[in-house]
Amino acid sequence: MPSAFNFSASPFDCLTPDEQLLVQDSVDIAYFPQGATILAPGAQPTHLFVIIKGFVQQFDGNDVVTTYGPEDCFDGRGLMAGKVSSRFVAAEEVVAYQLARQAVSDLIAGNVTFGALLFSDLSNKLSALSERQSRHELQSLTMARVDEAFVRTPHFVDADTSILDVTRQFHSLRTATLLVRDSQVSPPALGIFTLTGLQRAILDGTPLDRLAVRGLTNFSLIKVRPSDQLGDALAVMIKHKVHRVVVAEGEHITGVLEALDLFSFLSNHSYLINVQILEARDVPALQEAAGQITRLISLLQRSGTHINMIARLVQELNAKLFERAWQLIAPPDLVANSCLFVMGSEGRGEQLLKTDQDNGLVLRDGYEPACDVAAVCRQFSAALADFGYPPCPGNIMVSNPQWCQSVTDFSQTARLWLMAATTDGLMALAIFLDAHAVCGDRTLLDKVRAAVYDMTADNDAMLARFASAVNAFGNSSAWWNRLLFRGDQGKEALDIKKAGTFPLVHGIRSLALAHHVSATSTVERAQALVAAGRLPEKLANDLIDSLHFFMGLKLKVGLQQLETGHAASDEIALDKLSSLDRDLLKDTLGVVKQFKALLNQRFHLEAM
Repeated sequence: MPSAFNFSASPFDCLTPDEQLLVQDSVDIAYFPQGATILAPGAQPTHLFVIIKGFVQQFDGNDVVTTYGPEDCFDGRGLMAGKVSSRFVAAEEVVAYQLARQAVSDLIAGNVTFGALLFSDLSNKLSALSERQSRHELQSLTMARVDEAFVRTPHFVDADTSILDVTRQFHSLRTATLLVRDSQVSPPALGIFTLTGLQRAILDGTPLDRLAVRGLTNFSLIKVRPSDQLGDALAVMIKHKVHRVVVAEGEHITGVLEALDLFSFLSNHSYLINVQILEARDVPALQEAAGQITRLISLLQRSGTHINMIARLVQELNAKLFERAWQLIAPPDLVANSCLFVMGSEGRGEQLLKTDQDNGLVLRDGYEPACDVAAVCRQFSAALADFGYPPCPGNIMVSNPQWCQSVTDFSQTARLWLMAATTDGLMALAIFLDAHAVCGDRTLLDKVRAAVYDMTADNDAMLARFASAVNAFGNSSAWWNRLLFRGDQGKEALDIKKAGTFPLVHGIRSLALAHHVSATSTVERAQALVAAGRLPEKLANDLIDSLHFFMGLKLKVGLQQLETGHAASDEIALDKLSSLDRDLLKDTLGVVKQFKALLNQRFHLEAM
């Protein structure tokens, strides 16, 4: 058997060394000229094929169902069923491995993940993938850098400071650790004093206002570097039996890493970011927390955390960040008499990496603010820009007066979107339907939303025009076909938003609007539509799985772009995809194609 069999390609990358030996002992190489029928309907397959060179097309009747290229394998389902149901034809000269049926059966019996990735439907494939990634979660987190964890700001006192004053600083700084400088010794010394030392000070019996911290300070600092791995920092704490280490690069002290914060980071880093946000006393203090959110996303993605869990955490943290920023910037009476909300992917809870600001403000009817609301809103938009959320190119932000109105005026604006049904109006409506309250009186937003739903009843023409946006970027199957018939075209980029995410999200949003589903997330909308009998459950589950796959693929590529100094985009380089991602992309784009056919029929879009 050739030694060059690629065990790094899916699904063979999950095999154990013994299972790899089984493959090596059971595989041969086959050659098929262009146009040759490799498998015909009704035949009893004896092998699983893994393409080395060339392309194979799968036909259902006269229609091409899919195309397989190098490192792809076929026809697993036919092999297990004992009967081929499609025709497989060599689109060009094909060289392929052929793996004996008994060997494939043995691999499936001994390796559940292999079987799931080879034969299962989309949901089971993604579940198997998620399970495999989760095994590496803790290991990946311990390999994170120290400066990626929550490192507390260092606070310094002089060694002559009394214990009473030190205690006051513990309280005012909300810390349990102070670094002590002693300049009376040569060379000057640096030590650490903690709450444990305070207990010893009380037991000393000396009045605390006359007891200097010097005598109770530990001047044997244990240090780690910011670039050290968290696992190494944990080992240092265990070795020296300490609960905290000083983080320093040379003589420059950057912070203190507490054992409790380290363990919290390993279990759930989002809790620490939430603490940072809640304890922020000014807007600049929030900027550090905003940066931590992006680092958290990167860590969670690397650790294999499921994409919907990452999205849920990010939505909650972003909401806390926006809420705290608004509370720090806006006067209390404006906060109490308004509702700040976010829209688009942020509103749906499907945003991961920072994208454009999409937000608005509803004011209570009759409220007469004492402040300059427009100036406050401009300050808020500027703060979010400093946090890394770029201004919206369409100016859909609170700093735009059109997105900062009273309940009555906002409701009237929404009615105009519906009645005029212009392109801009329907786009604004689509964005507003995803609105999610983050601060203030959320009933104000509910009143505007109710006005929208009152206008949509029995308005089939408007609903059809609204839903027709699923075809706004042309027939996504064109991209799908490029993937199917890839060759040199495989080097092209796929806009994952236009081809997959947008038609999926907007299609479900359209059905939700038509059936007055008030949920704002795509998953909750799909589940509500299933419960109402408006969407087949199987299709809804496939759509949810597809959405999560698109989000995960976009995040993986976006993080790679950020690491190389580029802005994150929606474009996916097809030639960079792994065989597993390529396989899943074909499956998920097929689900979107099926969903669009349902939408075209439901809203009679073919007549538009």
